[in-house]
Amino acid sequence: MVLRAIDTDLWVAEQPLRYFGLSIGTRMTVIRLASHELVVISPIQISEALVGELSELGPVSHIIAPNLYHYLFAADFKAAYPNATFWATSMLRAKKPELAIDQVIEDDSSSPWEGIECLFFDGFKTLGPKGPDLLDEWVFFHIASRTLILTDTAFCFDASFPLLTQLVTKVGGSYKSLSPSLLERIATTDKEPVKASAQQVLHWDFDRVVMAHGSIVERGGKQQFQRGYEQFLGHSL
Repeated sequence: MVLRAIDTDLWVAEQPLRYFGLSIGTRMTVIRLASHELVVISPIQISEALVGELSELGPVSHIIAPNLYHYLFAADFKAAYPNATFWATSMLRAKKPELAIDQVIEDDSSSPWEGIECLFFDGFKTLGPKGPDLLDEWVFFHIASRTLILTDTAFCFDASFPLLTQLVTKVGGSYKSLSPSLLERIATTDKEPVKASAQQVLHWDFDRVVMAHGSIVERGGKQQFQRGYEQFLGHSL
């Protein structure tokens, strides 16, 4: 099986990924709406097996590239599901004008996906190959399963990852703790927008946290998120 059930109407699928020489893996999230339509967040590489499993769940109607980094497989997903709406964060159009983006995710009071709330996580940067770069990331809350869905705003690695990944994350953070990486903490010099965003995330009633890189936090995710963001929030539990 490619898809792994996490909760009712909630699945993930994973694939290998290396970043700066580290094996960190990557994960996409699939949510089935009350309409039985599927929302795919941060798509991974498409395959016949994945298409077959998705078809058993419902029609793929929404494909989301949630930040400026997680778009690599979105075009292939859109080609496989031409009737789906391809959503993206606003700056991705300028970064990758060749992508056939249908809709830009907008910061308003109503979510286009019933049962899912979304929030623009403002101010966060990471150290990319060319220096500090905005993530321009949206984060999501699946209300029914009390699940927070992140992409690159936090990581959580453990002993299931290769030894080199464990060593680097023990030194740089995010080893057995849900937190931003050292690259993000260094690159993000203006803490106030991040603080405001983190405070808004904490208004959601979540317990589980699914992120693109690392191991899923099944319990106590809200407390772990707050501890991991202490540098920006200015306090801990």
